This record gives sequence, structure tokens and C-alpha cells, in this order.
Amino acid sequence: MFSPADPPRFGQLDGKPLLEALPEALRRDDYWAVAAATALAFVARGRIVPGVTEGGHDTWRVGPLDHADELHLRQLAAHGDYDELRAFLDAVADALPRTGEGPFAGTARHEVPELKAWADEQITISLRIETTEDLRLCAIVQVRAVTDPHPRDVRGSGRELDTIRAMSRIDWPPLQRLLDQADLTDDEVTELLGTGIEVHWPKNLTTTLAARAVIGETSGRFGTGDLLTFDWRLALGDDELTDAEMDLVADASRPIVKLRDRWVLVDPALRRKARRQLQPITAVQAVTAALTGTALIGGEQVTVAPHSLTTTITTIPQFPQPPRLRARLRDYQLHGLRWLAHMTSLGLGACLADDMGLGKTITVIALHLHRAADRPTLVVCPASLLGNWEREIRRFAPGTPVTRYHGPHRTLPAEGVVLTTYGTMRLDIEALRAHEWDLVVADEAQHVKNPHSGTAKALRSLPGQARVALSGTPVENSLSELWAVLDWTTPGLLGTHRAFRTRWPEPDDTLAKVVRPFLLRRRKSDPGVAPELPPKTETDRFVSLSVEQAALYEALTRETLDRIASSDGMARRGLVLTLLTGLKQICNHPSHYLGHDRLRGGSGKLDLLDELLDTIIAEDGSVLVFTQYVGMAKLLEQHIKQPTRFLHGGTPVPRREQMVDDFQQGRAPVFLLSLKAAGTGLNLTRADHVIHFDRWWNPAVEDQATDRAYRIGQTRPVQVHKLVTEGTVEERIAALLQDKRDLADAVLHGGEAAFTELTDAELAELVQLRSA
Repeated sequence: MFSPADPPRFGQLDGKPLLEALPEALRRDDYWAVAAATALAFVARGRIVPGVTEGGHDTWRVGPLDHADELHLRQLAAHGDYDELRAFLDAVADALPRTGEGPFAGTARHEVPELKAWADEQITISLRIETTEDLRLCAIVQVRAVTDPHPRDVRGSGRELDTIRAMSRIDWPPLQRLLDQADLTDDEVTELLGTGIEVHWPKNLTTTLAARAVIGETSGRFGTGDLLTFDWRLALGDDELTDAEMDLVADASRPIVKLRDRWVLVDPALRRKARRQLQPITAVQAVTAALTGTALIGGEQVTVAPHSLTTTITTIPQFPQPPRLRARLRDYQLHGLRWLAHMTSLGLGACLADDMGLGKTITVIALHLHRAADRPTLVVCPASLLGNWEREIRRFAPGTPVTRYHGPHRTLPAEGVVLTTYGTMRLDIEALRAHEWDLVVADEAQHVKNPHSGTAKALRSLPGQARVALSGTPVENSLSELWAVLDWTTPGLLGTHRAFRTRWPEPDDTLAKVVRPFLLRRRKSDPGVAPELPPKTETDRFVSLSVEQAALYEALTRETLDRIASSDGMARRGLVLTLLTGLKQICNHPSHYLGHDRLRGGSGKLDLLDELLDTIIAEDGSVLVFTQYVGMAKLLEQHIKQPTRFLHGGTPVPRREQMVDDFQQGRAPVFLLSLKAAGTGLNLTRADHVIHFDRWWNPAVEDQATDRAYRIGQTRPVQVHKLVTEGTVEERIAALLQDKRDLADAVLHGGEAAFTELTDAELAELVQLRSA
């Protein structure tokens, strides 16, 4: 610890005035500084007593000392002389309370911030309120040391009150008067309710009066234009006040009101709320308030009284599956049907967000049959899923009219299920908007995660009695995507986009309370969901760069980093994206980067792909090969020797359906797929192997692609192979994806664009080639 030097000259430390030198001395645990601070604590707690010096002069000394005080001083004196320590404490105790004389004269405690902070921790000043027979209030000032659980009254006058005045850190003018006179005016009581001063109220007064917002009753459905009353109600504990009692509070001229034979302190803000009528709110806003138990009113987060809305929404009625459905729904699918039916019957939308392959399509077909409406259902989906929807409807709901509103000579029927694509919807929005729809379904709803896109705006303009979103990944990158989906299904549920981002920059319990009734998410790994699914094994397959690849990689890195260092703004961002794309293409194959029409030269990935395909086909397996680059896929299509099909965004719908059938029937054991065009919606359970030739920046996208094979109907174990070049940017990204699987990391949130914000040094660390 510390060791004492010679005692400081009275009032000085290190040759400086004591208060000036004390903060620095305390930081280095100087013995005499600690002693001075100890004396200060005694004074702050009022632990000083009058005495007389040997010369007959009045003096102040520390005391009285209890057993704990003596023990503390003995421990401190173990580093010095006890009598010398006591003499020093008494000297400080005598000098500090005096004004205008002594070594502390003219030096205010607030001028030494470190000392103030140290001393403030030693004492708490509070007020104890007493009532008179005529219900006037008196305040007694109390002090309490941190180590003492019992506050002590400060009454009368004299040196102790002077000490309290000097030590008080409460900026409330009446406090000085209360040290001498205890009566409180009504205005002071009102002020006291909002000052933050620690106050001990008498037992015959209650401060439990509180305000909460109350939602009016509903008709049972929640139309977007419906308005509900929304009013303030005051309550004593859990008991709401009557209208007459509310008027009594509002009209009170004093801060004390008698309610139900009890005297109640009324905060001025509560009195104002007793008179104030709130603006009506929409039914959907009422739902949010009821589910969270809070609402934002005038910038204040307030409590909302419990409402039957919560029970109405969360109580799902039981009923059997529709008799016209030609399939037996699994338990979790039947629950999904009942949940969708319940939410849509209330006029609310919903998002069914089950994992890919758990039967979202058949659940919606069952919902269409259950609703038995006299208006058609509209399903908007990617072009690649039109055939799947038509087959599933004809298979599970035979006799249900199904129409593809796609291609030339398209017309709209008056019944059944209408299937269209996002592109056709955008082109024909006027005709679709003029049609009367019962149910509007957005499949792969992440396609409209940007609410400002033309596709999303068109979808939002479609009328319907209810809206259902289907998506295995409602949140791929950020919470804003969740807002976009749920604001389409149930407009206004999460407020405006700006308000949503302000209130929920990150997920929390209140957001979960709002979202939970409107989003149903089940995973293949959940107990009882899909116990018959075989195991899935994912493996990162590391390969080396060829000599040509390494030379191209280093040259591109060196040249582009030099250009990036001398650029800024949009030009720099463009160079970063160009660098990342080029490096990934080099990692695939030199011919991919150089733009050759055929593969020339070597590539570690290509060699491994050949080995994997030979082994898979020899074992009578089937494989999906995903790449994010159509150009690379075309090169692979020419190279692969086995019967192969190649599906990309430009493949016509009839040709897509034929390719899927060829693969599922075993006529082509290798299916080469563009990740963006074929990463969702397809049912390719013939595959027992999935190869990701290059890595996507978002693991959720890769998972969706893998789920083309790993879904209900798969009977064999699925092997997932992810090809990664050692020592390159791919290896660093693979590590990020492994560590940040939940997408919480900001770099992954923005995909490649996020890397444009890295510093030059961080970017170099990410992309520079390392020895394997």
C-alpha cells in the first residue's frame, strides 16, 4: 500500500495547500491524503464534537467514534503513528467547517472536482415529511452515511447545520430554509414531487396514484381504417378511479387529494392527464399497444392497461382440416392452418416463416379451401415456382380452378387460385388492382424486402380481404426487412419505417411480443416438426490456388489497393466492389476472371469438383451445383462430362419445369444452378449432395439453396460441400460466416457493399493472399 512520510505541515501537502494537492495525492494512495479524506468524511457525516485546546481555544475534533471507526483508524495507523494521525484528523476537522479563517479559507469544495466526488459518496441528504392535524406538511432534513443504513435528523442551528449547508449538493433553494424552518408550502410540495430528491413520505399519505392509457372496445375485426378510443385513466394501485374521482383530481387546488378515505399525493403531470383526452388510434395501433403493454405518447413511453385484444389475438380456435384437402396435414401444419385462418378472420395479416421444405405451400392451399370465399386467391411468386404451385394445387385440391396469369393472352378468372409472377404483377398492376381478391399471398416475400421498390409498391396497392406472406428467411440481413414484410401483411403494426428504426434499432423483448402473434417460424430441427428427415452434414472443402491463380490474385490485389488508396467517395466504393468480384472470380478459375469462352488452365476448385462428381455419380447419387455467377456456370456446363441440366434466370418457365422433372426422374444426375435464380422454391429431393462452388456473403442464402434438397420428401442423408480457396478472401469470409451465423455482425448485414466502408488497412488485411 502506501507508507507515511513526515506529517505535512498543517494545511499543506507536498508543499501545496491541502485541498489543491489532495486529488493527485489520493490517486497515488498518499498516506496523508487518505487521512485528510477520512477527516473530510467525518465532517460530512456530522461526526465532529467541540473541544478545547491546551491553550484554552475552542476547537472541533472528529467524534464520537464507534467501534467500526476506531477499527478503521487503527488499520490506517498501522502505516504510521496513531496519536499523530488523530492530531492530524482533528486539525482538518477543526479547519474545514470554518469560513473565512484557517488553511481552507476561500477554497470551496466544488473547486476540487475529485475531492467533491470522493466526499459525495460518503453522505446522502434526504427529507422526511411529517403531517400536521390540518394536513400541512413539514420537512425534516436528514443525513445518512453510505455505511450507515439509518438516516439522522438535522434540527436546530449551529456548526452542524453550517456543515450540512456546506456539504449539500442538492440544487433546490428551499432546502436551505428547511434547515431552520420545517413548513412546506403547497408549491414546494409540488416542486418536490419532480426534483428527484430522496423523500420519505408519511404512512398516512400514498403515492401510488398512476396513469395508464386505456384502449376502447373493438368489434372483433381490425380493419386498417377502424378507430378506437384511447384515453387516460388514473388508478390507485390496480383500481381505476371513477369519472367523479378523475374530476376531483383534475380540479384539486392542492397537491394532496382525499380519495377513498386516503390522502393521496398528486403529481402535477397526473393532474394534467386527468383532464386530457387522447387522440383515437387505429385498430392495428391498438393491437401493438395491447401486446407490448406500452405506447409512445408525446415522446413519453406510457403504460397501457391490459386489454382483451391480447387474448383475442393469441387464442387460436381448433377445427379439423378441410375435407376437400387430399392430404393429411402434419400436426405443425394443421396448427399453421388454424393460426392463418384465425389471423385472417380478424382482418389481420400474417407471415408463415417456416424453414424451406416444411410445407408452406400445402398449408396455404388448405387455407384457401377453409375460407371457401366467393372471391379468388391471388398468389404472387417467382417465375420458377409457378409450376410447383400449379402441381401442388392440382394434387392436393383437385377440382379447384387454378389459372396462370403469365405469358401472352392472360385473363383473370372470377374464382379459384390465380398464379402470377412479381414481374407480371408489376406490369399488369392496374388490371390486378381492379380485380376483387379474397386472399393475396406473397411467396418468397423477401423479394419485396425493399419497401421503396416498384415491386413492393405494386404489391402494397393490391386489395384483398387478407394478406399472407411466405418466406423461409423473413430477416436475411436486417430488422428493416422484417418491418417491410409485416408492414405489408398488417399495415401500421410496427409504425412507420423511421419510427420502427428509432424504437427498435436492435431486437428486444417488446419487439418479440409484437411480432410473435404475426409471424410463425418453425425449423426442421424443432422437436416433432420433421423427425423423419435424415441427417445433414456440412463441410468446408479447402483447396489451393494454382500458380496462375496466385499470380493473378496478387497482381489484382496490389494494383487495385494502390488505386483505392488515392480515391474516395463513390469511386473508391466502386473499386472495392470490383476488387472483391475479381478476386472471387480468380478463386473460381483463371478463365472466369479473364473472360474466356472455355476453361483453360488449372483451378483447385475445378479439380475438387471433378473428384466429387466422379465419386457421387459412381455411388448412384445426384448433386446440385450452385454458383452465383452465370458466366462460371456456363463454363462448368461445357466442362462437366456427366448428364447435366443448367438453370439460370433467363431460362423460360416451361424449360425450367422440364429440367426439374429430368433431375427428379434421374435423367440428369447433375443440376447446375444459378444461386439467385434457383436458390428458393424448387423441390429437388433427388439430390443427396449439394456443392457450393463459390461462397455467398450471407449464410441464409446458402441455407435456402441447400434446402432445395434438404426438405420433406428427402429420404437420404445430405452432404453439403462448400469449396473455399486457402489463404484468400474466401477463407476470411468463410470464417466470418461461421462465427456470425446469426447475421448480427454489421459487415455481413450489408453484403459486399459493407466492405466498401473498411479502411485501406482493414481492406488489405481482408484480401491479401496468405501462404496456406
